[in-house]
Amino acid sequence: MKATLALVAVLAVMALAAADEEKYTTKFDNIDLDEILANDRLMHQYELCLTEEDDRNCTPEGKELKKDIPDALETECAKCNDKQKEAIRKVIKFLINQKPQTWENLKEHYDKDGKYSEKYKKLEDELKE
Repeated sequence: MKATLALVAVLAVMALAAADEEKYTTKFDNIDLDEILANDRLMHQYELCLTEEDDRNCTPEGKELKKDIPDALETECAKCNDKQKEAIRKVIKFLINQKPQTWENLKEHYDKDGKYSEKYKKLEDELKE
């Protein structure tokens, strides 16, 4: 009985550790999004980073974002924490309403067949002002 209980406890700890590994990194969660969104030069650099094949125009957080976008789109951000989900909504709302060409460029790059545009149409409509 004790051996079974110990095994269950070990498996539970392993499952929790694996679950933590399944989340996106939090090391960029405190980045000042308002500063980036208000700066056309920074916004342009992020657009280049996210839409070009190589990473030469990417900051470390841009590289991480670029790596995670396809998975986040596919899984409806299942690996995102609440703070990341809020940040994503903020950025998408800003792009839709303030930088529609950048929004279209990103959609064209990450959603060539329109699969995600259809999947997230309700969200996009909700964020339009």
